Amino acid sequence: MKVLRGKLVELRTAVGTDVPALAAIRATPEVRARWRGGPDLAAEVAEDLAAPDVHCWTVRYGDAVVGMIQWHAEDEPDYRHAGIDLFLDPAVHGRGLGTDAVRTLAAHLVDDLGHHRLVIDPAADNAPAIRCYEKVGFRPVGVMRQYERGADGTWHDGLLMDLLAAELLR
Repeated sequence: MKVLRGKLVELRTAVGTDVPALAAIRATPEVRARWRGGPDLAAEVAEDLAAPDVHCWTVRYGDAVVGMIQWHAEDEPDYRHAGIDLFLDPAVHGRGLGTDAVRTLAAHLVDDLGHHRLVIDPAADNAPAIRCYEKVGFRPVGVMRQYERGADGTWHDGLLMDLLAAELLR
């Protein structure tokens, strides 16, 4: 099991025994509003963990699983980059854990895996997430109009943000 240590959090490769904790976090109203899903969140989390092209890590604070961060890569040499997604338990919001998790994973992707560019795509109205990503060095690229369907059935805008390796705020 691979472990990455940040200043506040520890990232560990997610495994099957993490599914109940991650599904419970995904079921919180605040997370579910951003990470929609069907009635069986445990099955969806297990499917994410089993996906060969997605790398899922638990975000741990102390001994507790407080969220999940995942990344995927575009490996076409002329377009190579990695993308990041994150969710955290609302009970730990506002403590800098998200910023530390994103910074820790970004450093791994740049330093250890050689990615020169990273992307992340929060909902355009998710100001706390956008601030979190900006603290790591991500910059807004543009609004992706009607990017994702919300829980209310309507389309919502997303914000494409990217980070070049030299811009990573360590």
